[in-house]
Amino acid sequence: MAARRAYTDEEVEAAVQALSDPDRLEEAQRVVASNAPALQRILNQVLQEADWFGAAHQTQVLEAAGTADIEERLRAVRTLLAEETQVSMLVGVAVGYELAHELMDKEKS
Repeated sequence: MAARRAYTDEEVEAAVQALSDPDRLEEAQRVVASNAPALQRILNQVLQEADWFGAAHQTQVLEAAGTADIEERLRAVRTLLAEETQVSMLVGVAVGYELAHELMDKEKS
């Protein structure tokens, strides 16, 4: 694998800003959609290896679902879902980042 250079905060910020154009993501969405099962397997593997759905997670689910006050229960469940979504999205970004580097490395070979 070719050595990777570090990206400056400014470079990353500019790249993230460029991605805010909805048209920029159309090809990426097509690639992800056509490879969703494989990418989902990777996401599931990463979350499983991190024991994301282990005992601690089960405790949080039971705690959120078992809260007596309905408003507090809804807040706890919404918070848990939001946190899980955020973690999954961050793992997805990491997988995408690595996929991009893997593809770039293959182009250089």
